[in-house]
Amino acid sequence: MGKLLFLMLNFALLWWWSSIPDLGACSQDQTDRLALASFRNAIDEDPFRVLSSWNDSINHCEWQGVLCSKRHPGRVMSLILRSQGLGGFLSPHIGNLSFLKIVVLQNNSFGGEIPSQIGNLFRLRNLDLSNNSFGGSIPSNLSRCSNLESLNLVDNRLVGGICSNLGSLPRLKFLRLSKNNLVGPIPPSIGNLSLLQHLSLAENAFQGEIPEELSRLERLIYFQLSSNKLTGEIPLGIFNISGINYFYVGWNQLRGSFPSDIGTTLPSLYYLGGLNNMFTGIIPSSLTNTTSLRGLYLANNNFHGPIPKNLGRLKGLYVIALGLNQLQDDLSFISSLANCSNLEILSVEENSIHGSLPTSISNLSTSIKQISMSNNLIHGTIPSAFGNLFNLTYLSLKNNSLTDSLPDSIGALYNLRVLFLSRNMFTGEIPPSIGNMTSLNRLFLQDNNFQGYIPQSLGNCTQLIELELSNNSLSGSIPVEIVGL
Repeated sequence: MGKLLFLMLNFALLWWWSSIPDLGACSQDQTDRLALASFRNAIDEDPFRVLSSWNDSINHCEWQGVLCSKRHPGRVMSLILRSQGLGGFLSPHIGNLSFLKIVVLQNNSFGGEIPSQIGNLFRLRNLDLSNNSFGGSIPSNLSRCSNLESLNLVDNRLVGGICSNLGSLPRLKFLRLSKNNLVGPIPPSIGNLSLLQHLSLAENAFQGEIPEELSRLERLIYFQLSSNKLTGEIPLGIFNISGINYFYVGWNQLRGSFPSDIGTTLPSLYYLGGLNNMFTGIIPSSLTNTTSLRGLYLANNNFHGPIPKNLGRLKGLYVIALGLNQLQDDLSFISSLANCSNLEILSVEENSIHGSLPTSISNLSTSIKQISMSNNLIHGTIPSAFGNLFNLTYLSLKNNSLTDSLPDSIGALYNLRVLFLSRNMFTGEIPPSIGNMTSLNRLFLQDNNFQGYIPQSLGNCTQLIELELSNNSLSGSIPVEIVGL
């Protein structure tokens, strides 16, 4: 009997003990709920009423955009509210959500400064505040978020520089800071981010040279430094990071030349952008080894010499932009481009390219939309087979030495919107077939030797905004259908 009584007393005591709430857990749970409430109270724009579920009648783990941990009930693990039109500022109490791993507030209208309390989130892995209006500087204590793998602050109004201690984030793989107002040099400490795969610092005002230390980023895939004020030469070691497939440094003040073996050291390259700099030297022929290359953007530099003859090996190429350089070549490279079945843009204007237009130009991809060869030394005639390129929307051959009459087949370019043929030596009549190009917005035929009557078929081109026929030997009148357009 005594033993039974003893067991009953123990059972009762155990039941009583288990019914006592875990005050520590309740306290932590309440901390997260209060932090979320502070986040909500700092928001003054909620056009889609996504925060209407954030009320006392619902557990905070069921609030829209909130995900709690299964191992630690009540603890907020992620906060994802992208593209909800939310406006206001980011409450510093977000730093009390100590279990947070993911914060995604992309594409909203948050303003103010990024609270330094985010540096308290030592479990944080992904911070995405892109496409907002955050100002101020990047909090230096983000370096305390030692588990951070992705930092995306693109398209805000951030000022100041990049703190060197951001280079102490051992797990960082993605660093995206483009489209801000950041200044100063790129910290050499960025080269310490040994796991970094994506570096995007474009459209800021960074100055100085690209640090040699970036050559240590052996896992880098995406390298985007365009539209800054960077000077000097690109460190050669960067061209040896074999995994880079996106390389864009356009719109800076960089100089020097590209290594001759770039096509071997960067075999996975699919986008090469260096336009609007001061690069010199020859465009490396080894680029034809980069069989994945899609975009070649090297316009507005000081490259000289020939255009690589075997660009046609790059069957996926869709843009060739080599204009405004000092290239000296004939047009034989065009023949190989027939293999580029996706080619949409061919731009080689303002160079010293000579020779006549080959008939093989008609073998270019029917996908091609823009051809610009203006301001060169091209002579001869326009091949009649040009009419096969029926998807062309832009054609510029102005400021060359082209002769003879325009082929009737030019009227087959019925998608053409802009046609520049001015300042050549064309003769004969303007073909009536030009009236078939009913999508034309701009037609420039001035400063040639055209004769005869202005074709009345031009009256079909009712989309014309600009028409220039001066300095020819034309007679007749402009069709009434387009007068005053």
